[in-house]
Amino acid sequence: MSLALSTLIYEWRRYTAAVVALAFSGLLILAQVGMFTGIVQGITATIDRSRADIIVMGPKVEALIDSGPGSGVPARIMPLIYLNPQVVEVQDLQGNGSMWMNNPPPGHKRKTDFVQIWTVDVSRPDAVTLPVDYSEATRLALMEPLSVAIDKTSLARLGVKLDDSAVINGRTVHVRAVLQGYPSINQPTVVMSRDSYRMLGLKQDDTRLGPLMVRIKDPARAELVRSQLNAASHGAYRAWTRAELSKANRGALMKEQIIGVFLGFSLFLGFLIGVGITSQTLRGALLANIKELASLRALGVSMGSLRKLVLELSLWVGVVGLAFTGLFTWLVSLLGDKAGVPMGFPLRWIVTVALLLLAISVASGLLSLGILKKSQPADLLR
Repeated sequence: MSLALSTLIYEWRRYTAAVVALAFSGLLILAQVGMFTGIVQGITATIDRSRADIIVMGPKVEALIDSGPGSGVPARIMPLIYLNPQVVEVQDLQGNGSMWMNNPPPGHKRKTDFVQIWTVDVSRPDAVTLPVDYSEATRLALMEPLSVAIDKTSLARLGVKLDDSAVINGRTVHVRAVLQGYPSINQPTVVMSRDSYRMLGLKQDDTRLGPLMVRIKDPARAELVRSQLNAASHGAYRAWTRAELSKANRGALMKEQIIGVFLGFSLFLGFLIGVGITSQTLRGALLANIKELASLRALGVSMGSLRKLVLELSLWVGVVGLAFTGLFTWLVSLLGDKAGVPMGFPLRWIVTVALLLLAISVASGLLSLGILKKSQPADLLR
């Protein structure tokens, strides 16, 4: 075990402030990234958990987020997808926005909200648009005309509970199923069958379909089939694998200006807090051990070796702070799940935060090297 690590373990109390500062600097960034990523996952959960291997959308669409009508394709595209021998099923994912009004009990105020409606095919258990985590009871409940399913986190916002009724587009619908894992912080999501969707009169243009959900014989060949479909599209559509679309959706949200400002400010603030507290903590710890450092110099240890010792010590502080960042982030994600707030942590952001914390610790060590000038062997005689 190195001297730096032994020092950190033996005198851990002196370095606690630095470790905590680094941990919360990382948590400040990862918590925001996790929340923003979770928003995307909640919005696109119906697609991400479908049985589709490939999603076909408009040729100019870069992501499903904020794609608007451009995510749809002409109805003539659907039979063309079947020309690929690997394709076994194609269904369009119908959706629209509409006003929601609950039917409150006497003495309670009516709640009105704008909801995003998605449709699923409930005609059979393995339909391509039916999410894999829907129970058989949920599928059967949605087969009832004008029945809907809502995530449990949206019930209070929409003012309903299981078996309550509400009004969408002038028609009465009934909440027959409650979902878990489909939260939407921005806009409540309502799921219904394709038949109920038609009964509500929300589908207005039969010549244009929503995103096409495509299932193939061998999911392992999804990238190959995607390339084949794009090569045969002649610019009429663009095919994505489900993983590619999920990544594009996350990237699209992170490119939003307000989110970029939040994350940029968090990075800057986290760096300042981390460097400020960590460097001062290290300086204080070195000053407390100044006589020990002077003794090492009296024994012939060079100033260069002492500098390496301080930098290694600061790096170990960064590693411990990074470990606590992971622990705190995990605890926050558990609290988020319990509160119905989705969170996701892309690998590239985890790596970015890890490198940032290590850079902060090294920078703090560099700022603390000036203390070594006070470690003169002659000070031992005072």
